[in-house]
Amino acid sequence: MNDSRTLAIEYARQNRERFLKELMEWVAIPSISTSPEHKQDIQRAAEWVAGQLQAMGMENVQVMPTGGHPVVYGEWLGAGKSAPTILIYGHYDVQPADPLELWDNPPFEPAQRGEYLYGRGMSDMKGQVMASLKAVESIVRSGTLPVNVKWLIEGEEEVGSEHLGEFIQTHKDLLACDLSLNPDSGMMSPTQPTITYALRGLMYAEIRVYGPKRDLHSGLFGGAVHNPAQALAELIAGMHDENGRVTLPGFYDKVRPLSPEERADLARLPISDQALLQQTGAPALWGEPEYLPVERIGARPTLEVNGLLSGFTGEGSKTVLPAWAMAKISCRLVPDQTPEETFRQLVAYLEAKAPASIRWEVRNLHNARPAITDRNNIGIQALSRAMQTVWGIPPLFKREGGSIGAVVFIQKGLGAESLLTGFGLPDDNVHSPNEKLHLPTWEKGIEALIHFFYNLKP
Repeated sequence: MNDSRTLAIEYARQNRERFLKELMEWVAIPSISTSPEHKQDIQRAAEWVAGQLQAMGMENVQVMPTGGHPVVYGEWLGAGKSAPTILIYGHYDVQPADPLELWDNPPFEPAQRGEYLYGRGMSDMKGQVMASLKAVESIVRSGTLPVNVKWLIEGEEEVGSEHLGEFIQTHKDLLACDLSLNPDSGMMSPTQPTITYALRGLMYAEIRVYGPKRDLHSGLFGGAVHNPAQALAELIAGMHDENGRVTLPGFYDKVRPLSPEERADLARLPISDQALLQQTGAPALWGEPEYLPVERIGARPTLEVNGLLSGFTGEGSKTVLPAWAMAKISCRLVPDQTPEETFRQLVAYLEAKAPASIRWEVRNLHNARPAITDRNNIGIQALSRAMQTVWGIPPLFKREGGSIGAVVFIQKGLGAESLLTGFGLPDDNVHSPNEKLHLPTWEKGIEALIHFFYNLKP
């Protein structure tokens, strides 16, 4: 280990208490992006990050406006053109803290209990951004950064990163990079470092089925008029076969197959059938029998019914034949599917299957593309070695079932791969009361990121 790396690790260890105090200061700012009454808090949280960047010697630090909440930018390009440029992404906004009565301490008055620090945003993701900030600070206070860095810290992730894509497109030259580090992920356990290398995409649609021009008396017209609720239920039921495979025409045509290496690595993940049953409370697992459950929830595409509405749903009885029925449908997508093509497949299914006794319409409400990073990427290799140095074991490689808009925006707008990592844990109560951060894991995460930056040195 070279001297500057050793000095940076020692700096991080000697300054743990200050790092912790500063994290608590930041978490105390209620930067709730969905609440207009917290607009000033959002601005304060952004300026707090900018102050951190300035204090550690970053240049061109700006709190930049968007159509919504501001983006914080900073850079240090002193490593020269031969060194890679890493764009460090994060977000400073947090979820609302309701229900407040379920918190053991006020959500914006951070409290330490044992090895955990509690507060809203502690894990998602102020703690993760702080790990990145303090890793870089430790390096610059002990020597010189071996790579160029840029910072992109947004304030709208918790409301869908509504303006981030436009911001990236508008500032492509400013944000140009070789790799993006996104610590908005987590670990399987405190002893199992984890790298997420793929995210599923999303196509979200609303289907409406119409029958009569108004609700009808089910006794007078039932049997002669096709019930829209029944017709919609039949259409939805036909969207899967008996083995759980989606039946939209061409749905699997472009699905990138899993390699034997990937399947072996996914099988290593500590996600057992019993754990899933316990976590979900479901009586049994379901889905494509030729794939493990861990593959179904991260590496296979799905179609899910997210909501159904029709007719009378109040207390008591009302015998109506409803005039319309509605369903919300989402498809989680994997490489190389696209949401636009999946929507066309949904339309084709409805055109082929919908009976002439009803009318229907479908709207595409939201799209997100899947993302995957080459596991031989220099960033993944550098982080893998860093985690093995700190934890003593190689990291687990995971595909995440959800979507992160920033990853797609950065990939599409800048042509850069995103390296997904983080030091949150599955039981951190993210988005729930008593959100927490495991401090020993967080401290190891700072050291792992220090090693990561040095491992990238050309």
